[in-house]
Amino acid sequence: MAIVSFLIQLAGATMLLLFAVRMVRTGIERSYGASFQRVMTGQQNYVQASGVGIAMAVVLQSSAAVALLTSGFAASGLLSFPVGLAIVLGGDLGSALVIQILSFRMDWLVPLLLAVGGYLFVKTEAKKARQLGRILMGIAFILISLRFLREAMDPIRDSAFLPAVADYLARDYITAFLVGGALAFVMHSSVAAILMCVTLVQIGAIPFEAGLSLVLGANFGSAFIPVWLSRGMEMPARRIPYTNLVLRGTWAIVVLFACNFALRSGLVDTPGGGQMLVSAHLAFNASLLLLALPICGRLQPLAERLLPEQQTSVDLAQQARPASALDPRNIGSPSQAVSSLKRELLRMCDLVEGMFRPALELYRSGDKDQIRAVRAMDGDVNECLSGIRAFVATIPTDSFGKKNAKLARDMMEYAIRLETAGDVVAKRLTQLADEMRKKGATFSKEGWSELVQMHESILANVKLASNVLISDDLESARLLSLEKSEIKRAERDSRKRHLRRLQHGTTESFETSDIHLETLRAFREFNSHISAVAYPILYRHGQLLETRLIEELPQMADEDLNGADN
Repeated sequence: MAIVSFLIQLAGATMLLLFAVRMVRTGIERSYGASFQRVMTGQQNYVQASGVGIAMAVVLQSSAAVALLTSGFAASGLLSFPVGLAIVLGGDLGSALVIQILSFRMDWLVPLLLAVGGYLFVKTEAKKARQLGRILMGIAFILISLRFLREAMDPIRDSAFLPAVADYLARDYITAFLVGGALAFVMHSSVAAILMCVTLVQIGAIPFEAGLSLVLGANFGSAFIPVWLSRGMEMPARRIPYTNLVLRGTWAIVVLFACNFALRSGLVDTPGGGQMLVSAHLAFNASLLLLALPICGRLQPLAERLLPEQQTSVDLAQQARPASALDPRNIGSPSQAVSSLKRELLRMCDLVEGMFRPALELYRSGDKDQIRAVRAMDGDVNECLSGIRAFVATIPTDSFGKKNAKLARDMMEYAIRLETAGDVVAKRLTQLADEMRKKGATFSKEGWSELVQMHESILANVKLASNVLISDDLESARLLSLEKSEIKRAERDSRKRHLRRLQHGTTESFETSDIHLETLRAFREFNSHISAVAYPILYRHGQLLETRLIEELPQMADEDLNGADN
């Protein structure tokens, strides 16, 4: 019974630790996720890129999250292989720094974090304040889970079971290495896995030698996580996590044999305590960064040779892909028709996003060819709407049933909103960009920063809208509706700050006042059209009244357990 009780307590502490780490990452992504692309893709120097990776991993508390973001930007052509690899290597060191911070005994801080975090999350309406509350409560839960883990070990520390396992792992360091790798991969969090190992060493449940092998294995296993999660991406995106896996795996195996040889031969005394294990983990990641950073550029030809891109098959697939997912002559079953409409709407979303993404760049460059290209894409969006309208008009309402027919009409209405969003870009934002070029005017530093942040947030909402369209997920729809309110608040606050700058006599603000205010209105309108995909889902679940969302207690735990990280 003691073993069963131990396993239950261990499982509970482990799940709370995983939940807490995810909770912190969710809060940070929702607060600052829209700015990640600008920060990560603006680096050219390897040292600066690794510094960005360190900072991102500390913020996200996950080196795997940094690797996945990097892979996504590499797939889009926004990030080169060497810079991306430098960011990922820095992310591994940043993750180790997180473990150093969280390994300190800070139980005294838990009540304060819970009190402040709970108040911010439950009682405040501002987005960043609420997410700060989520982050603080997540950190508190991490500390609580580590205390639970220590308490779970107390009853069996003096039993025959744990010492036998610990002694075996200390003797067979290869098995311990493999166990550590499997633990990190199964938990999908190197931070959680290594914190568990450090805690076991701190309380004397396992010796330092076994803990070191487990931690080195966890470093190797954590490198498998982005490889696994990026398996569906294009080859340029997968090269970075694969290269990181080879580098981390090779260095982990070298250090494993070197350290165990030194410890067993008596060349060095066996250190003790969890803090020494954290220091060893930091030293491993810092040494890997120093060794690998100078050769990031040289590894690119080798990675391209070993992981070539299947250009021929890709080209053939692109040629075989139809321009539209709709065929009015072959509607198919109700489920097939709805799926076809969703695919076409996703294509429409991609086109609208492609129009909106370079909007602010047009303000800076005023490039006529680029402006014409954006306006030409509006024609493609209009064709999508025409195709959807014709397809929905041919649907036989009687045989499809009221529910499916209503769903088809809702999607056609969203297509109309998407087409209007495209018009906002083609007929208003490009015209404002052309006006900027003719005037030769520039925004004030503060005004430009406000527009950039709002632009990034709207791009994140476009991605979220696509996810809502695919999944019909209620929590994602609620989040998208709440993000719409945040854009309204950002537009209002930026307008007030702009008027204050005019009062203070800022020259740039006078020159671009009309353009700034009109851009804010256009951004808000564009986001409103994009967010409309959430309304049918909210209505269907009784979550939307005539004018506002139903006020509910935030379902914080449900969001994090379901992985609503968008």
